[in-house]
Amino acid sequence: MTSIARENGTISVRPSLYKTLFATCIGNALEWFDIAVYGFFASYIAHAFFPVTDPSVSLLLTFGSFGVAFLIRPLGAIVLGAYADKHGRKASLLLSINLMMLGGAIITFMPGYQTIGLAAPLLILVARLIQGFSAGGEFGSSTAFLVEHFPERKAFIASWQFATQGASTLLASAFGLGLAQCLSTDQLMAWGWRIPFAFGLIIGPIGLYIRRHVHEPQRYAQAEKSAHPVRALFGRQKRLIAVAIGLMVVSTAINYMLNYVPTWATRTLGLPASTAYTATLVAGIILTVVTPIAGLAAERFGRVRLLWSALGLLGFTILPAFWLMSRDVTAWSLILLVGWMALLKSVYFSTIPSMMADIFPISTRASGMAVSYNIAVTVFGGFAPFICTLLIRTTGSHFAPGFYLMATVFLSVLALWQAQKKQR
Repeated sequence: MTSIARENGTISVRPSLYKTLFATCIGNALEWFDIAVYGFFASYIAHAFFPVTDPSVSLLLTFGSFGVAFLIRPLGAIVLGAYADKHGRKASLLLSINLMMLGGAIITFMPGYQTIGLAAPLLILVARLIQGFSAGGEFGSSTAFLVEHFPERKAFIASWQFATQGASTLLASAFGLGLAQCLSTDQLMAWGWRIPFAFGLIIGPIGLYIRRHVHEPQRYAQAEKSAHPVRALFGRQKRLIAVAIGLMVVSTAINYMLNYVPTWATRTLGLPASTAYTATLVAGIILTVVTPIAGLAAERFGRVRLLWSALGLLGFTILPAFWLMSRDVTAWSLILLVGWMALLKSVYFSTIPSMMADIFPISTRASGMAVSYNIAVTVFGGFAPFICTLLIRTTGSHFAPGFYLMATVFLSVLALWQAQKKQR
């Protein structure tokens, strides 16, 4: 259903809240589903597309192609963000989901190394570059689309951007567990790993169809457009980029710390892999359920109040939590630590998209959000496992990752203080 409103003597049409949510969040869900599936099935992808004389080399090449997608995301943010600011949010959303489906189709249907030789790893690299490029612009365009359609519900509606990330990871985990139970190792190696990627291709056309039938936000349509949004962004709004990156820092650091938990728990703490994956599963459930609830709470109690509360609790509890975990290394202590981080991240994460949208003017909003988001993810998220491993090795302390999170809390506190000054 759509609603019709009269504003300044003109009639505007906008889709329903739920249709708008589905149209925008399905692209974000597809992006994170593909990321999670690629990581979960990396060993099978390595066997299919890379030389198998040395399994370790094959796996390294597979994760190398995974990492390349993150390196190209800032370029996708600049190009697709500028495209959204110049030609419309809807146009950019359609382009990004088409690119996602193209990358997914290459991975799903491409013959293996045994059939086409070196073309297989090269095409996998191309597919990951396409997916990384499209993902770079998805967040900025889709969040701008949401908050410009429903500014009165921006905290709640934008929180779904991050709730869908948790849901996508849960869905990818379900595929991994289900296929491992239903298929043999040989079947998974031969064709079973392609099933979740094929599922993603089924989701894509549904999202494409719905995105074609949504309207451009009236606020964007009536706003003055910038002929060169990227030039304006990096020329006059560098401080705004820095503030938006700072807001994202602690959230993305926790996100990739949660991804690092299985490695940290098994290699550093000596816990079984089943315990580590149970903890990450609990975190995924909390992120999926609590984030939109926190978005609703932000509408009632205010976004800034929730942000300061989450940062305050993180600042005062994260080091003691890691210290207690290192003193009593059990399955329950790991689950409690991970669950506490996920809970505070959900509260903080829920309001960040709408806060970032408010930082930038409409003329550079999609570009500004896309660039700042992807810089934060690439630098403070992508390097989080490396930094935590280095800290553990340097200090010899099991709770050294807590120091990294404390540093990111401090950066986000500074950014929130600056954002609050700008709002005033």
